[in-house]
Amino acid sequence: MAEHETGAIRNVALLGHGGSGKTSLMEMLLVKAGVLGEPGSLERGTTVSDFDPLEREHQHSLNSSIASLSFENVHVNLLDTPGDPDFRGQALAAMGAAETAAIVVNASAGIEMSTRRLMRRAKQRKLCRIIVINRMDAEGADLEQLVRDIREEFGAECLPINLPTDNGATVRDCFFKTDGETDIFSVADAHTEIVDQVVEVDEALMSRYLDGAEIDPQSLHDAFEKALREGHLVPICFTSALTGAGCGEFLRFCRHLLPSPLEGNPPPFRKGPDGERVEASLETDSHVLAHVFKVSNDPYAGKLSIFRVYQGTVRPDTQLYVGEGRKPVKAAHLYRIQGKEHIEVDEAVPGDICALAKVEDIHYDDILHDSHDEDHYYLKPIDFPQPMFGLAVEATTRGNEQKLAASLGRLAEEDPCFLVEHNQELNETVVRGLGEMHLRVMLERMKQRYNVEVETRNPRIAYRETITRPAEGHYRHKKQTGGAGQFGEVFMRVRPLGRGEGFVFRSEVVGGAIPTSLIPAVEKGVRQLLEGGAIAGFPLQDVEAVVYDGKHHPVDSKEVAFVIAGRKAFLDAVRNAGPQVLEPVVELEVTVPDSSMGDVTGSLASKRARIQGTDSLRGGLTTVSAAVPLSALAEFPTELKSMTGGEGRYTMSFSHYDAVPANDQSELIKAFEARVGDDD
Repeated sequence: MAEHETGAIRNVALLGHGGSGKTSLMEMLLVKAGVLGEPGSLERGTTVSDFDPLEREHQHSLNSSIASLSFENVHVNLLDTPGDPDFRGQALAAMGAAETAAIVVNASAGIEMSTRRLMRRAKQRKLCRIIVINRMDAEGADLEQLVRDIREEFGAECLPINLPTDNGATVRDCFFKTDGETDIFSVADAHTEIVDQVVEVDEALMSRYLDGAEIDPQSLHDAFEKALREGHLVPICFTSALTGAGCGEFLRFCRHLLPSPLEGNPPPFRKGPDGERVEASLETDSHVLAHVFKVSNDPYAGKLSIFRVYQGTVRPDTQLYVGEGRKPVKAAHLYRIQGKEHIEVDEAVPGDICALAKVEDIHYDDILHDSHDEDHYYLKPIDFPQPMFGLAVEATTRGNEQKLAASLGRLAEEDPCFLVEHNQELNETVVRGLGEMHLRVMLERMKQRYNVEVETRNPRIAYRETITRPAEGHYRHKKQTGGAGQFGEVFMRVRPLGRGEGFVFRSEVVGGAIPTSLIPAVEKGVRQLLEGGAIAGFPLQDVEAVVYDGKHHPVDSKEVAFVIAGRKAFLDAVRNAGPQVLEPVVELEVTVPDSSMGDVTGSLASKRARIQGTDSLRGGLTTVSAAVPLSALAEFPTELKSMTGGEGRYTMSFSHYDAVPANDQSELIKAFEARVGDDD
């Protein structure tokens, strides 16, 4: 038998800006539930969730982690997530396993950069959202103004569910209670505002309420959860992870008002990659349907695949299939995760979060099921930020190349925002992440776990080539060697496509000028040039190529001849079409102290940045948004640290490709010609 039923499960992701106190809050919640005798210490590295050696060294979360507790007959899975923007891929992945996103806000710092982003992401995922104002007893915290700021920033649907009392020593419920004194607002007024907001989603309740009937809070349960699901209500609650004030009330809030898996918004499953949307049945006796939202690799314990069950029951003897795979894997041992501890369990019901160990065929975002005969289900993938910060890496010790590749592959399995690329042309391995700290931590982890050290340098920028006008090209390939010959002639037109439209190849050959069987050879030759580029060695994009005429020889026209003729005709056309080198442009968001604003904006202006706006934050900080060529940002992390005394932070995400300046294009072309020679 399962330890709990689906209706008694609550899955809550703790999200928020770095320093908001998510890890400390999890510790205190575990204490209040009796799981721990006393909270662990971040400074001593004894917390349940920050168990990784690097987390202890850096003293903040670098991975998402899971712990569970039982409280008043409910089973609560808490997912602690990193707050640093460089590690937000872990936070976004954890959202996929929860019904509720608890956005933790530091009462002293107020609404920070990541608070806005995470609130927006949780809304997009249609998660129920609550805001937890932590450190409510911090000296100088203006809680009344903070609530007003939250409502102004995120909407009037953000309403306190409890309020601090006795200078933050306790909290008073505002949903089930209607009177009492608090440190900031009136309990009666707060209660009325919540009831007013909740009844709006239920016409029958609304009618009774307008008629003056007394509405018992107990009767508002279904309407309350509907308001949460629809984003019509975002409750605000108060806690102090230091003293435990409000933490017991938070658990009671989870028990009585937060949705179970039966009550939250269903995940976006589809039958087939682009098929119709379907909902998991949540029945324990249905076919198994589960989603892998986290993978971790330990050099000693092996691979751990952590998944959320949406349908059916998983037991240690369950035979599972991975996606469209035909080879089953067996759940030999099933574990519940408690920080670094793995606790073996007998079964997992819909809503449970469990793990399988040492199954190499399972990867992040895989769907697990127990019947390969049914239509395959897919879960809409999370829109992760595109990793743009890159480093070229090379093993310090000769002969360690294979070990380096295997280690990087293991790390990439764990983090959806850590990518490994290999440039065949330059024989260069590039790792990409969300920022300098992200890559530094990943490489430190590789050294620590797998004993692989690397040398790093700036990678080659991912330039692209395109054309600016229509043009035509032609090439005749004729070669005679002894008795055998090669002959192929191709006439081709090219025209530019819209930015981001890729590549299109078409044939308009009529009358058999080029036999139909040889048109694929022409396309093959064209595609060879797409990868290697025409003028500077970078991939071509946003081009349409049309072969419209040619000649062939009944004996000498072979596939190889038309591959060469197609490539050369395409090259001729591209060089006549105003070829242009494009560079990646990123959206840069820099948060700096007000005193450093002038230096930072001046530095960005020197890098061809287009400043798009500024946003003043609390605490004397300003966020600057700008579009900047990626090639200009190689030294920016070091410069920002120097200009702001280490207090500046930045994030960047890919925006678009744009033309490089003429002088830079000339330099890129000259460098390419010096490296490989002109291809005329």
